[in-house]
Amino acid sequence: MNKPVYVLGTGLSHDGSSCLLKDGKIIVAIEKERLSRIKHDGGNDFLSVQYCLEAAGIGLSDLNLVVQAANFEKAEIQQNQYKGQRFFPQDLSIPFVSISHHLAHAYSAIGTSPFDECNVMVIDGCGSFYHQCDDISNAFIPSDINSIPGLYGEKDSFYFFDGQSLQPLYKDFSIINFLQKPGQVYLPTANHSIGGLYAMASHYCFGDFDDAGKLMGLAPYGEKDIYQESLFDLKEGRVWVREDIMWKYFTQAADPIHRPFKEHFQYYADIARWVQEETERAIQYIIQNRNRLHPHPNLCYAGGVALNAVANTAILTNTDIRNLYIEPAAGDNGLAIGCAYYGWLEILKQAKVKHSGSTFLGKSYSQENILAALEEKKIFIHYTQSPEFIQETASYLKEGKTIGWFQSGAEFGPRALGRRSILADPGRAGIRDHINQHIKFREDFRPFAPAVLYEDRNEYFQLGLESPYMILIDRIKEDWRNKMEGIVHKNGTCRVQTVKDPTDVFYQLLSAWKTASGHSVLLNTSFNKKGMPIVESPKEAIDFFLSCALDVLVINKYLITKKAHD
Repeated sequence: MNKPVYVLGTGLSHDGSSCLLKDGKIIVAIEKERLSRIKHDGGNDFLSVQYCLEAAGIGLSDLNLVVQAANFEKAEIQQNQYKGQRFFPQDLSIPFVSISHHLAHAYSAIGTSPFDECNVMVIDGCGSFYHQCDDISNAFIPSDINSIPGLYGEKDSFYFFDGQSLQPLYKDFSIINFLQKPGQVYLPTANHSIGGLYAMASHYCFGDFDDAGKLMGLAPYGEKDIYQESLFDLKEGRVWVREDIMWKYFTQAADPIHRPFKEHFQYYADIARWVQEETERAIQYIIQNRNRLHPHPNLCYAGGVALNAVANTAILTNTDIRNLYIEPAAGDNGLAIGCAYYGWLEILKQAKVKHSGSTFLGKSYSQENILAALEEKKIFIHYTQSPEFIQETASYLKEGKTIGWFQSGAEFGPRALGRRSILADPGRAGIRDHINQHIKFREDFRPFAPAVLYEDRNEYFQLGLESPYMILIDRIKEDWRNKMEGIVHKNGTCRVQTVKDPTDVFYQLLSAWKTASGHSVLLNTSFNKKGMPIVESPKEAIDFFLSCALDVLVINKYLITKKAHD
């Protein structure tokens, strides 16, 4: 019997992560924030590498190759740029390779995609510096770009994958942090990047560069055409941020003294809508331009900008792209997956092994671990194990209960897809406000997503898109809009998750819910609160359950309720 080939990929950007391939297949992957419990944690991979090796039951000596995306100068295993000691010894004897940022994004998309060959688009705030990039050869580079260290950073990259090798076709760069004025907001990444402007706008509205998802949720509350200037110049196949418009409107980040958010909600909503619509315009322009350079029916898409579900649906409806695969972990958490696949395909020259499409890449917790966590909190909870837990959960939902749903290995990526979810009846009166205020502890304008059986999607939604990763939006049909207010956004749209696999426990729950309620749509949101990573372990799930207004917690087949206390 041949010895297995293990390739470890690891990403050291913000949203750090690690991923382990065995003979070309992902067997485990984890984001660092799930383990450190620090949102958007990165810069070091000790916990995530340790997690992957322990889950696989192997040690460092069993690895054949390690590939990393360091997000700064090509580094050795340990340098002072890293946040603390890494898991690897300095004298690691196995091959250790570093690759550039967009290259890792691209391989994360092609490795997990269903396509044998495809074009690949990467758009984000900023990737590697020009002089660090491994994918310059044979790509078209605009003539104004130069290789002065630390001056130009990646903003979008376009490739073709032939089934084995990735060919760079077009790469654009921008000067980094040149557009700054004292006391004013600034683009935190490449100056003329789509992702950079979106991050800057989120910082302007909320005081945090990482609140891009919140900005997208705020946009539908904005009035159309309040701001009519263009935020971007789109010319010669490139995107340029209009500096004059930026300085005119974005003078300083969220000003709680002179312009508090709640009292000036409509102002910020109008800004959000303007930025969202301009972002969609710029994305469509870039993708149309690149696809005309090298037409192909299949497109893989990654980079932080690819998490914009509204813009993603606009790509399908307003461009020539018809077969679109968006990497579920399109942001920097997906870099580790790309590193692992780069190692397998490019370094080891092995054939691509088709990915199952699953994002359930976390480890499963043992019965002993679950019971220990339950026993630790037994003075606060009742728990029973039931073979009918799916039907009993559906009954709780029918009663109007909110459910913490914890099953097997966790999802990899920013979306809860039925393994670490909070679930509720979308038709229950006031359910959105209740979950936002008493469970998630977040802003009341933020929407919740629906999960629906794949075969029923056309019953409830106008486009009927296949959307397994909750990364596209659809419009709910009028007959259902008032019946499911919990999952309908201000403008009648929903960020839909379609569930297709009958062997998956979440599919089975949706089927049981359909029997109980007459429809197969559930409110599905991530098992966490504002500013908190999604729960990873049974203990974390129980602790969060006890800290909020969730009614029932389901961990595998265990049904858990709270004891009454003074």
